[in-house]
Amino acid sequence: MATAAWYHRDISRVHAEDLLARAGRDGSYLVRDSESVPGAYALCLFQRHVHTYRILPDADGVLAVQTTQGVQVNCFRTLEDLILGYQHPHKGLITPLLYPIPRDVDTGDESSGGHVLLLSLPVANTTPLTGLPTKPALHYPFLENTAGEVIGLLNEYLFSELPLDIESVLKGATTLSHLKSTLSAACQGLNSEIDLTLSNLETLAKVFDHPSCTLTPTKGPDMEIESLLCKISALVSLLSSLEKKVCLFMLTKPLGAVQVTQTLTASQKCDSFCKLLQLMKTRHSQQSEPDMVSVFVGTWNMGGSPPPRGLQSWATCCGLGHTPDESIALLPHDIYAFGSQENPQGEREWTEHIKATLRSYTHIDFKQVAVQSLWNMRLAVFVKPQLESRVSHVTSGSVKTGLGNTLGNKGAVGVSFLFNGTSFGFVNCHLTSGSEKVLRRNQNFVDILRLLSLGDKQLAAFDISLRFTHLFWCGDLNYRLDLDVQDILKHVSKREFEELMCADQLTQERHRRKAFLNFKEEKITFPPTYRYERGSRDCYLWQKYKTSGVRVNVPSWCDRILWKSYPETHNICTAYGCTDDIFTSDHSPVFATFQVGVTSSPRSKSGAKSWIELEVIEAIVKTSSKARFFIEFHSSCLEEPRRSSENDSQSCDVPRFLKLGWSFKQLPKLLPLLSDMDYLQDQHLLLSVKSCDGFESYGECCVALRSLTGVSEQFETFLSHRGEEMGSIRGRVRIHVPKERRGTRRKIYGETTSASFSKSWPCLHCHFPPSFQSLKVTAFFNSPVGLTLLPLFGFSMTPGLALHCWYLLITSSFGS
Repeated sequence: MATAAWYHRDISRVHAEDLLARAGRDGSYLVRDSESVPGAYALCLFQRHVHTYRILPDADGVLAVQTTQGVQVNCFRTLEDLILGYQHPHKGLITPLLYPIPRDVDTGDESSGGHVLLLSLPVANTTPLTGLPTKPALHYPFLENTAGEVIGLLNEYLFSELPLDIESVLKGATTLSHLKSTLSAACQGLNSEIDLTLSNLETLAKVFDHPSCTLTPTKGPDMEIESLLCKISALVSLLSSLEKKVCLFMLTKPLGAVQVTQTLTASQKCDSFCKLLQLMKTRHSQQSEPDMVSVFVGTWNMGGSPPPRGLQSWATCCGLGHTPDESIALLPHDIYAFGSQENPQGEREWTEHIKATLRSYTHIDFKQVAVQSLWNMRLAVFVKPQLESRVSHVTSGSVKTGLGNTLGNKGAVGVSFLFNGTSFGFVNCHLTSGSEKVLRRNQNFVDILRLLSLGDKQLAAFDISLRFTHLFWCGDLNYRLDLDVQDILKHVSKREFEELMCADQLTQERHRRKAFLNFKEEKITFPPTYRYERGSRDCYLWQKYKTSGVRVNVPSWCDRILWKSYPETHNICTAYGCTDDIFTSDHSPVFATFQVGVTSSPRSKSGAKSWIELEVIEAIVKTSSKARFFIEFHSSCLEEPRRSSENDSQSCDVPRFLKLGWSFKQLPKLLPLLSDMDYLQDQHLLLSVKSCDGFESYGECCVALRSLTGVSEQFETFLSHRGEEMGSIRGRVRIHVPKERRGTRRKIYGETTSASFSKSWPCLHCHFPPSFQSLKVTAFFNSPVGLTLLPLFGFSMTPGLALHCWYLLITSSFGS
């Protein structure tokens, strides 16, 4: 079977349909691994569109195809025998297997070009399903209205006006009048966009300069191609001159830079004080369970060298980038997750080293939640002792992605758990190295998404990006900078990191939606963390000498920390940077901290029950199939998953996309475990659109109930599958809550953010007095004026609470 060209192993359903659709030949077929049943296969067959049949093994490994009812089931020992058997007609398939589709040489290799992005087609005008209010049409991935209009114009030209141009040329014409007219119409939208952009940029330019003449070309009634080219030339000229004008202005107005610096310093002090207020409010809260926890995530490629004795700068986020103010740097976090790659220490030695580091400055013996290893990759998670009882359902796992997913030199390790009613996931990975291996790294990410076994087993149909309320992903991702090394060094010396980020491969792949779809990353304000000369951080050692020759490893941000949370949850990144005093590796350790909202453990109560009523749902999925579909509903607030009936409406307005609809009668009534509004607002529904033939998912999403607790509320979001955008879904939901259970309480994390601080006292946030710049935050708020101002920050404070805030500020700044 390994040599059979038609067997495509574990390629995705979407990729398989793309291959068959590109072939476009009735009787074309291929076989792939099933996405819904482990050990089973999917036979994909093209006859006007793609049909999918499941190939299921029995207990003895005998294979059979699920075919049309009433047709005798044929059994086969091998896939080869099965394919030979169905090359004859009248076997229960829509058509015999005639033309095998060969697999790509290597879908993850750079030379293969990866997955082919097909031409986007226009969105047809659609009308909402009955019962849904009028709203813009659902999104088709990769399709835009403007692009659709252009394609429509070109289509009309090719089929209607091209023959006229050909006839004109044959008669001696030297120009293609109809083509010129089509191109002018097609560029009309671009003309208006450039006009608007030029007008806005000229306004900005006049702030710093007073040009004697306008840069915008004179507008005429006709939008000719020459006029468009002239405008583009003017736009290029204006953009190239703007930066020089702004720089010249700043050199002649140094006061402005000073004011900006002072404002940023004041803002940092303000944020630090707000964090201290949050800590104080949490300690004095009357709630038995916390609303928020602080999380530290770190990643470090140790380069095979033992670590230094002290790792305090890493654990306290001391170094370069977005770092905490000194007044709060030593405050312990609630959860720590340390990821490492090329770690020469064993699990026990490494975890004891970390615990000793934490103990050295917090005087707390942190409890180990879990440690997971894969070769020299480690992920160790710790929690405060007083919070250990709130941690449950701990799972861990690993995935190999090295050498065809068989070696563990590359791959990922993960740890997950429940903290009260909130699920956490942590992933540490080491992806394929090499500047040219971008597609391979993207494929590594997808393989980890679908193969890493973590969290609730009932959510196995969803990849790990949707299994957890909060997912943190760190590691040596190995994405490089696509720039000449001398240009990189020049930008680094000037701390021009934003310019470098334009050449960052991970940033580019995320913008193209090819990796880490819907993940977030804090802005990078620290130098590339690889490849340093060991023993110092003074210079990059970008030439690597091997027996095969000299290899160039340009300085890059290989070491990254990203995260993804359910919608309408609280997760704020409060620090992101790297150390500058740990020299044992050619990588610098990277750190990030987060303020994360958590929910309480559910407690059952007697009384009237709530229910969730799904009124109508419509979806658009990317597929070449014409199968029927159902929706599966999962949630921690449901006793078990629920399933809808088959969709009762279906259309294909755009080739390769299906529009599906479910009315009220096809949708289930959902009964949550608890009926309190306070509980329901923290819950989420996971939806999976599945086909009725192969029971495979065509897209998944997460919907927050917080915004749906009105009379009848509408939701709309994107569908994704295996890390790729697959379509969109929307619907209307009504949540019925008994009157006596509609009470809610305010969360602590919703009251003490820097945004609420600035809203309550904007003059302090934006214009601290000059003397404040040279004082610690405690020196100001220790004064009678500072204590008097505390109630103005939006809090109701007793003298005792204000005094404790003063105590926290003093102890955090000067030590306990």
